[in-house]
Amino acid sequence: MKNIGYYNGEFGPIEQMRIPMGDRAVYFGDGVYDVTYAVNHTLIAVDDHLERFYRSLGKLKIPFAMERDELLLTLQQMVDQIDGAGSLQVYWQASRGTGLRNHIFPEGEVPANLMIMIVPEPLTPIRQRFRAVTVEDTRFFHCDIKTLNLIPNVMAAQKAKEAGCDEAVFHRGFIVTECAHSNVSILKDGVFRTAPLSNLILPGTARRHLVALAKQEGIPVDETAFTVEEMMDADEVVFHSSGTLCNAFDEIDGKKVGGRAPELLKKLQDAAVRQVEENAGIRFSDYAE
Repeated sequence: MKNIGYYNGEFGPIEQMRIPMGDRAVYFGDGVYDVTYAVNHTLIAVDDHLERFYRSLGKLKIPFAMERDELLLTLQQMVDQIDGAGSLQVYWQASRGTGLRNHIFPEGEVPANLMIMIVPEPLTPIRQRFRAVTVEDTRFFHCDIKTLNLIPNVMAAQKAKEAGCDEAVFHRGFIVTECAHSNVSILKDGVFRTAPLSNLILPGTARRHLVALAKQEGIPVDETAFTVEEMMDADEVVFHSSGTLCNAFDEIDGKKVGGRAPELLKKLQDAAVRQVEENAGIRFSDYAE
C-alpha cells in the first residue's frame, strides 16, 4: 500500500475511506489528534505522542475506550502495511462520537470515533533554513490541548504562504507563543531559551526532546517567555516539530534574523539527528528532502 486509512475498525486506502456526517469532528471539531513520523517502519517518539493524546482526551472529557497498548499496536500494524521503508507521517484523531448536532455532550454511552491516516512524507533536511511572518495570536486559551479546532492556525499558515514564507510565528501582545504548526525557541548568548509550558502553547514532543538534548550537550536552558524584539535580536531562531526537528529561520517579516551562532545550532541539530538515527536505526539524510 502507498497510504492507509482507518475509521472505527475499517481499513483501506485513504481515498476510499468515509466518515458519517454525524461525527462531531465534522461540525464542532470536537476531538483531539496527534501526529508523529515512522522511519523504516519505526514509530518516532511514539510514547510521548500517546501520552499527549490521552492527556488531551482527558482535558476534553472524551470517553475513549481503546487502551494505549491497543492503539500503539494498531498504529504499528498500519505502518507495517505500507510498502517500502521510507518516511511516513502517522496521524490519528478521536472525536466525541456520532450523533445529531447538539452543543452539549451526547447523552448515554456514545463511543468515541477513531480515525488514522498514514501517508508518505519526508523529514525536513536539518540544515535547511526558512522564512516566517509574525501573526497576532488570537487563538483561544486551550492551546495546550491538541484539539481539532485549527482555523487560526490555518489562516496564519496561509498568510505565511502568501508572503512567500514557510511558517508563521504567533505572539500575544509582545510575547512570542509558538508557530502555526510548530514550537519556536531562540539561542542567545549560548543559552537555549524556550517559552514555558502553559495553556498558551502546545507541549511539543520535539520541544521536550530539544530541552533534554540541550542539557545533555551542556547548553544552558532557560524556560522563560521572550518577546518579538528579543526573537528578532536572537543569535538563532529555531522552530521544531515532529517532522522538522530543529531548523532555523533566516528571515522573519522580511528582516534578516539569526545566523550568529551556527556552531551552537549545529551542535543541537546533530544531537537531534543522532537521537532519531539511534531510535530508528537509519541514516537521517536518507529520509529527508
